[in-house]
Amino acid sequence: MLQKKIVVLMISFALLPMLFSCKASESTPPAIEGIHTVLEGEKFKFDGKTVEVIEFMSFYCHTCYEFERAIPVIKGNFPKKIIWKIIPIYWGEHGSPKPGEAYLLAEEAGKGEQMKKALFRAQMIEQKNIADINVLESIGSEIGLDHDFGRRLKAGDKAQEAQKNLDMAKIYKVDETPTLIIAGNIMTNPHAVDHNIDSFKNNVITILKSILTQNK
Repeated sequence: MLQKKIVVLMISFALLPMLFSCKASESTPPAIEGIHTVLEGEKFKFDGKTVEVIEFMSFYCHTCYEFERAIPVIKGNFPKKIIWKIIPIYWGEHGSPKPGEAYLLAEEAGKGEQMKKALFRAQMIEQKNIADINVLESIGSEIGLDHDFGRRLKAGDKAQEAQKNLDMAKIYKVDETPTLIIAGNIMTNPHAVDHNIDSFKNNVITILKSILTQNK
């Protein structure tokens, strides 16, 4: 009986390093290159194949607009390995939740990318008031959304989701846009490279390459 207990204890001690290693791998990312911050309390998520990138952005943000041209380049470096998710937010009185709601409705209809480009064009080039429901309905019509889009926008069908996005940004302590959350707990934004978009693009590529080559 005593021998059995000793064997069980020896096996338990032998397994302890493995258990701690598994727990650490869920929350602590491996050595990753590039300028970034590891978010405490959030898990590192990488299945060995694809990496999720969450982009907190604003349709009122000039830097987000400039960063748009860099996103296809980043994705192009890792074909079919990047899952890019847009989280539209806005900053207090300097904007409105309505453009974000419009994007969420369009995304649900499979026209998220078209709506994003149209909103940026309206705000940054045409200098329209993208908080105006009439402007948003016109944009919706331009990209092929029917009258139901306008009805749902007025009814606030995506207001709760838009608020959840703001709440999520607070949880991650997002203080500027664009901010990227990569693989669950790797955070980076243009502030890290003095707001130089090309440098930011290269930094994101460096981070992603570092993650995607972990198992090679």
